[in-house]
Parts: sequence; structure tokens; C-alpha cells
Amino acid sequence: MTTPVSVEDLVQASTRVDASSHDGRSFDIRSATGLLQPGDHLVVAETLLLVEEVVTGDDADHARAAALTIDGPVGRTPARRASDEEVAAVLRGNPPEAVLGHLVQRPAVPVGVLAHRLDRHTFWCGQSGSGKTYALGVALEQVLTRTRLPVVVLDPNSDFVRLREPTASCTPADRARLAAREVRVLSAGSGEDALTFRFRSMSPRARAAVLRLDPVADRHEYNVLNRLLPSAGDGPDAVVRALTELGGSDGLALLERMQNLQVLEWDVWSYDREPATEVIARRPAATVLDLGSLQRTEEQLAVALAVLDDLWQRRERREPVLLVIDEAHTLAAPDPERPLGRAVLDRLVQIAAEGRKYGLWLLLSTQRPSRVHRAVVSQCDNLTLMRMNSPVDLAELGEVFGFVPPGMLARSPRFRQGEALVAGGFVAAPSIVRVASRLTQEGGIDVPVPLGPA
Repeated sequence: MTTPVSVEDLVQASTRVDASSHDGRSFDIRSATGLLQPGDHLVVAETLLLVEEVVTGDDADHARAAALTIDGPVGRTPARRASDEEVAAVLRGNPPEAVLGHLVQRPAVPVGVLAHRLDRHTFWCGQSGSGKTYALGVALEQVLTRTRLPVVVLDPNSDFVRLREPTASCTPADRARLAAREVRVLSAGSGEDALTFRFRSMSPRARAAVLRLDPVADRHEYNVLNRLLPSAGDGPDAVVRALTELGGSDGLALLERMQNLQVLEWDVWSYDREPATEVIARRPAATVLDLGSLQRTEEQLAVALAVLDDLWQRRERREPVLLVIDEAHTLAAPDPERPLGRAVLDRLVQIAAEGRKYGLWLLLSTQRPSRVHRAVVSQCDNLTLMRMNSPVDLAELGEVFGFVPPGMLARSPRFRQGEALVAGGFVAAPSIVRVASRLTQEGGIDVPVPLGPA
């Protein structure tokens, strides 16, 4: 059995690593077989290189590398292994304290988030058990404690409801940063943190989607809906009174529709409580919408639509916000069955295509890219990829995210839990990292398997 040999050992043993380039940006590398792997860092002529792909030949490995610092064209010349300090100088975050994790191949090298480049949409994916949600929590904590960018989380599995609760290992400095930031968690129930929306404040199209109304086929009910409800009070009693007293036969038909769909039984009517849209409009540091606390899928979709529509209606104010869609396939599936689902998808597609210039920046998290509408995924410029075994999904990611080195992408099936490939503008260079520890409590940890004697 052959003992693995590190790059540094081989270089010290006078095994040559030669590099050449015509433009100082893309390099051809020749080395002994087994010397390099995608994600390694070398230095040639004072230029730091990232090894992106390695092809094994008959007598040597041939690799392709990209320059992370530019020093001009070079002929074939020996390369050396970069020091941790040289790599860390390039991969540090902005601000420097915004650390997502550390290089898997260099545990002493932190990888930082370039927070100012979160002004592009981000796609976050990894199969079940890869540590996707935990890693997403690490990223959100860095945004929360190191920037002033407001965050809105649509949370269908209640994974982030403890985002304001520090862990036992959280440092005093980080505890102070968390305490200084307002985090609102809105859930089903009563009180000031109830998750609600105002049905009468929704757009006519959104109200019609809630009630499965077609403006033409159901024109009479549609007309009553938009003529009477905007001026009625908010709550089932006010709706019933308006439709019964002023709606005539069409009003009664609309009331029957609402009763049949059980809309009047929903827990998310605001009554005199502050709706989620108004909480978000005040821009707390983070607003977590606990969609998982709502029992009906239609309620979850209605809240999501109300929030997305309200953010879009306020877009001309150009107030930046990071809009996090966890389990994005629940809101942005390629072919939604429900009218409400189609309305949510249409708005997300619009935000993905046009929202960046208004400061509406998406972060979409899911297990498989194929489960999210292509028009949304294709607008993302940042990628975090955790373990992914599906060749079909990896091929799709390689096609959509052409800036990701194929050799590094191909390593994803071998990632351990908590390891991720990060690439795009929000990091200084494509990197394979082990994510840092959480500052706050996880909300939706897995149920453990019972062990011990029966």
C-alpha cells in the first residue's frame, strides 16, 4: 500500500512542479503523478495560483491553474507550494472578521465572505445530511453580526427560529454583537410576534390567487372581491359582514367559496395585529418568518406572496435586503400546482431577474437544483455546494455556474458533512471549506436514532 505524500514533501524531495503561461492569468502545470489536486495553491513568479483541474497522463499530471494575483506572463518555470500566509492574504473576508470557514486542505487558512458582493443572488445546495442548513446558519450569522444588511428568512421547516439565541460556546464579543442586533421571529399564534398578513392589502391578483379566482371565468366574484374587500375591516367577521350585506348573490357565492376553501379559518389574519409586511418595512436586522408553524400549505404560500409582493411594491425606495428562501423548492418549484404557488413563483422569477438593481437580493437554499425553477437558479452569481452525489445535478450546476472549476465541482460527492465548495463574487476565489461553528442555536436539528438495548 502506497503512503500518501503531500505536495510539500514532494517539492522538498526535488520533485519538480513546472508552470507556464502566456497571459499571466491561466497556467499550464506539469507535475509528478499524485502531486496536485483541485483546490491546491502554488506560487510561480510571485503569482499565487489556484489549481482548478488535474488530468493524469502516462508519465505526469497535467493541471490547469488560475492566477489569483497577477504578475504578468511567464515561461516554463518551477512552482512552489504557497504558504498558509500567502493564501490567507487573498482569501480573507471583507470585513476581515466575516469568516465562513477554513480551507479543508489548509485548516490554518480562514475563508472570508466578501459581504459587499452579496448584492448578487446566491444559490446554496447540498443533499440531505450534508450540513446545508447548519452552514447556511453560519453564513446568516456572519451577515447579522458583521454587516448592517437586513435579512428576511422564509423558513418552512422552522430551522432558524433560534437565530437570536447564542450557543454556549459563543464568545462574549459575539454575544454582544448578537444582542445589539434586533432579530424578530414571527410564528403562528398571538401576541406581538404573531405571523400575520392583511388580506385586504394584497394586490387584486394575489387575492384572486388565494381564492383560486379567474378574472374572466369568475368575473362576478372577482369583481365583488376587489370592490368590497379593500374597504372592509381585516378579519373573517368583517369579510362575512361585507359580503353578506353588500355583495348580493355574487357576494354570497364568494363567501361560499371562502368557506369551502377554509380561508376564514386561517390563523394568519392580522385583525389589529401588526402584519409581517410592516415588521419587515421597519428593517430589523433579521426577520424570520416561521412558515413551518403554519399548518396549511396555502397559508404558507399566502404569507410568502404577501411579503414578496410588498417588497416588490416598495422597490423604488432601494432599501437593500437579503431575502433568504430556505427549502426553495417549496416556493420556486418548476411547475407549481396551486394558483398561489404559481403567483409566488412568478414574483420570485421577477425578483431574480430585476430585483438586484433595487437591492432585493436572493439567497436560495435547496437539496437539489433541479427542484428549483431554472429561471431563478440561472440568475444566481454565487454558489455554495455541499455534498451532492447526483451526476445529473452536478452536470446542471456545471452548466449554470460556468465560473466554477470543473475539477473542484467533481469533488462534491466526496465531501464530508460540513464541507462545501464556495465560488462566485462573494468569496475571493473558489474554495473548498469546512464551515465554522455556529454562534446561535439550531432550530430544526435532526431526530436522533434511539440506541441502547431494547
